[in-house]
Amino acid sequence: MTMSRLPAEGTKDRAKLEAMRRRGGARQSQLQEIDGNGGWGTYKNDGERYAQILRRQLTISGSGANRIYELLPADNHSIAVPEVRITTSDKRANFRKLHEQGCFVIPNPWDVGSARYLQHAGFQALASTSSGYAWSTGRADNHVSCDDVIDHLTMLSAATDLPVNADFEAGFADDPAGVAANVARAVATGIAGLSIENSTGRPAQPLYEDGLAVARIRAARAAIDAVDPVVMLVARCEGFLVGERDLGKTIARLVAFAEAGADCLYAPGIAAPDDIAAVVRAVHPKPVNVLIVQPSMTMQGLASLGVRRISVGGALARTAWAGFMGAAQEIAEQGTFTAFANAAKGAELNGLFAGK
Repeated sequence: MTMSRLPAEGTKDRAKLEAMRRRGGARQSQLQEIDGNGGWGTYKNDGERYAQILRRQLTISGSGANRIYELLPADNHSIAVPEVRITTSDKRANFRKLHEQGCFVIPNPWDVGSARYLQHAGFQALASTSSGYAWSTGRADNHVSCDDVIDHLTMLSAATDLPVNADFEAGFADDPAGVAANVARAVATGIAGLSIENSTGRPAQPLYEDGLAVARIRAARAAIDAVDPVVMLVARCEGFLVGERDLGKTIARLVAFAEAGADCLYAPGIAAPDDIAAVVRAVHPKPVNVLIVQPSMTMQGLASLGVRRISVGGALARTAWAGFMGAAQEIAEQGTFTAFANAAKGAELNGLFAGK
């Protein structure tokens, strides 16, 4: 099991843990532990070189994850923290519970590093971004293969204790059977949810015919249920993104998707408060996801409209690209390096990814 040092900040009851560390230097000392109720349990050192593992789980503030603390040998004089990875079933149950009440932001990492940082920042769930991932591989959005996305989802799910919702585009197939087969592959990566959109990617006919779109959602639902019904299915209506800004048609499609088995409904591109509220009312009690398309949108404002979850799509990736592109252009065009003044510190990044 991989060990990581006790964090310098954000650890609940750190003073008590430091007291434990000091006591660990004595071979026959009394060892104490914070129990699940914030009280104390007492353990006898067994006199061996290694102290026994303290079996109760302690909560780390900020990450929301659990850890088990173990005293290292007496001559090491420190505490190591082995990661206690939650199971895929735990992630999926936690993700479904998040959709039961309130409002949460589900940010979109594009690689393992960004996923781990977002967990560190305190978010409760993550969603992949097709555009962000594609750009990180030097390709345009919707130009990545299903095999590549499956590998990407496998890495993201393994890299974090948070549930991951997959941006699974249009399911990488037109026909319901093909969608079902690919969805089953996606679920096997360990994701907690995935979205299927009704966009064809073909300018001449940008949206699937409504009957086929519903059949594709129904097939995705059946494929999920055959593996793990707890996995959430998000159905997307892309009308507002392809120029069909007809709220009535969008709502009718979302309602049909909900009836076909979608757990959460999503119409990227809607931004007017009245439109968002109308979608929320139409599919209630099922939750609605809203994509941030205007910087003026706020979590508080969207929550007041009844929105359950908020995603940012490729915006975080675009923000990162903007910093990189601006710095590179300055160097190429001016031969100056002033953009580096705003760079993240290498020590901070090394500490983050070393688990410190």
